[in-house]
Amino acid sequence: MTSTPPTAPTGNNKPTLTGSRIKQRKGAVKSQAKFEPEVFRNSLYKYFETIQPGDWDGYLSSLDKAGNTLDYRRYTDQLFEILIVGGLLAPGGSYLDDGAPMSAFSIFAAKSDNIDDVRPFVEVIEKMIRRYKFLQKPLEESSMPGILQYINRYEPIQVSKLAVACSLSIQMGLTSASILAPLQKDHLTKDDLALNFITEVFRTYLKDQTMEHLASVLRKGGIRDWMLFFPQTKRSQPDVIYNYFRSEEVGLPQVADYHARRQVKELREQTASDLAEMVKTEETTPQEILTMLNERQKKLGLSPEEFIVVVFEGLMRGIDAAAKQDQLEMIVPKEVERLAGVLEPFASNARSEIALINAIQVHCYTDTRVFKSFATLLKILYNENVLSDQAIIYWAQKGAKPQGKQHFLKLAEPLVNFLESQDSDEEDE
Repeated sequence: MTSTPPTAPTGNNKPTLTGSRIKQRKGAVKSQAKFEPEVFRNSLYKYFETIQPGDWDGYLSSLDKAGNTLDYRRYTDQLFEILIVGGLLAPGGSYLDDGAPMSAFSIFAAKSDNIDDVRPFVEVIEKMIRRYKFLQKPLEESSMPGILQYINRYEPIQVSKLAVACSLSIQMGLTSASILAPLQKDHLTKDDLALNFITEVFRTYLKDQTMEHLASVLRKGGIRDWMLFFPQTKRSQPDVIYNYFRSEEVGLPQVADYHARRQVKELREQTASDLAEMVKTEETTPQEILTMLNERQKKLGLSPEEFIVVVFEGLMRGIDAAAKQDQLEMIVPKEVERLAGVLEPFASNARSEIALINAIQVHCYTDTRVFKSFATLLKILYNENVLSDQAIIYWAQKGAKPQGKQHFLKLAEPLVNFLESQDSDEEDE
């Protein structure tokens, strides 16, 4: 019996491996798995069952172990809901109504809103995130903001604990201050909820850090306008932020004082910018400029020696913006002569005159294009009755700034010698 030779496989009949299983990649398996937050919660709770209250190392160890088997990446928001508010949240911010108990470990489980009672919980979360670094970004960008937008759903003591925890997390660098942005929503500001929350955040932070440090982290987190935490009905009240934090009930004068200083700084900058714009506009008259400056000086409450520096800075910005850069050395003296009447009312005493000369010195030192114009500017302002001979002589003898001092003294030497000789002649007469 002859054997039939085997036929070669055709293009339609491809060889197959019988009895083998094609293994899916882990990522594909996870993406196809059901999303079951309740199962995740119940599994996490089992890791807490043997931990005694106050055993912070035990809780940290259990969270570390749980991360090896539970999908922290997929259930990040649910993980932090459990660790912060003690359970899963339904849409709208209320607890999921499925009869599950509250977590044995959560910020809300702290004995009180005292910083010493809340701190251990935050420290455990912080150490867990050191182990699972991928959790930090979603905590800041999603989980914590999502929880904070529902503070109107929580009990007052829970809100207070949460405020302390937020302050500590910002202080530790666990999150930035950007997590506070959801508190500016109208439904949270209208009943002082957001204001009370942010007050507790500030108070907790200032127990360990300075006001300058707090202001810095707020600014870096994009929290610049504190007024947005106040109810709409209070925002039009004069000095509302200053008066609120200065009140006996709140008792945070350092916050009030810092805000007042910041307001002055911002208005100074705005004044210089507005003045620069007016100088650039040819239609603007010196009288219009003076009207604006007089109003701003009253608002700022600055002394003449402080305010004249703001005026000079604004003038220089405007001149610099309007002039061709290669002609600046020639144009600045002409423009200063034209606008001397704007400076004159604010050079009202010896101190303000010295402050103006120093402002000119620093400007010429900083902008080397007008370095050689220093003496010319002094002469113009002397001729226009803005600067007195006594002020210029005093500046040369002991009032000059250290920036380029010897160079500017040399440039001004002919003018100073002339003024001194005039004084000498008058004394002889």
